[in-house]
Amino acid sequence: MNIKEMRNKLGETQSEFAARYDIPMRTIQNWEAGIRKPPEYILNLLEQRIKADLINRRTLSIPQYDPGKKNLPQRSDFLDSVSWLKAVQSHLGDNVVFALDEALMCQGSFTGHTDEYVVWVYGDDALSDFNGVAILGNHINSHNVVEKNGLKFTDFNRTVCDALCNEAILDFQGITEAVSHYYYSHNENLDGISVPPEYQDKFEILVEDAINYYKE
Repeated sequence: MNIKEMRNKLGETQSEFAARYDIPMRTIQNWEAGIRKPPEYILNLLEQRIKADLINRRTLSIPQYDPGKKNLPQRSDFLDSVSWLKAVQSHLGDNVVFALDEALMCQGSFTGHTDEYVVWVYGDDALSDFNGVAILGNHINSHNVVEKNGLKFTDFNRTVCDALCNEAILDFQGITEAVSHYYYSHNENLDGISVPPEYQDKFEILVEDAINYYKE
């Protein structure tokens, strides 16, 4: 694929594409116009990254209840979130990787809500046969996965990035609370958290909200 083909697959403008991969827009324009040619290794790296981004941009809206689908255990029937997630996993299978709010519950940095409906995951398309399951992607690098209490879930860095990527459809209470907890439990700093350049502005807004979370 050439640069324009890659950008079109993502459905982004030149400025959006440039921001996503931290490439000057003038460079993108020159590449697409044929004024300059990107090095082959840059093309290869971009193509790999874009393929991963395309795979993991599955959920565009919150799944609505469908009476034709199977139901998962209800959060309100369990005393704690980990017990609930283990029951959910028994339906979805051991290979499911919990993400976003469910990952934060696994990490112990968010308790969730008693009326929790959406379950964010990485896994096979067949998981969408269940009501409430929102599939972020079919694949995730094992380096971004943690296993604890028999549950697999995204690590904190990946969870933060997934939240910023899905900002338009995500209730940010969980991630804001979790970042706030991280900040104050690490001597009021965020060492260890890193996000791609394209999400840096959103991350700074999130951090500001998180620092003030318990002050409000």
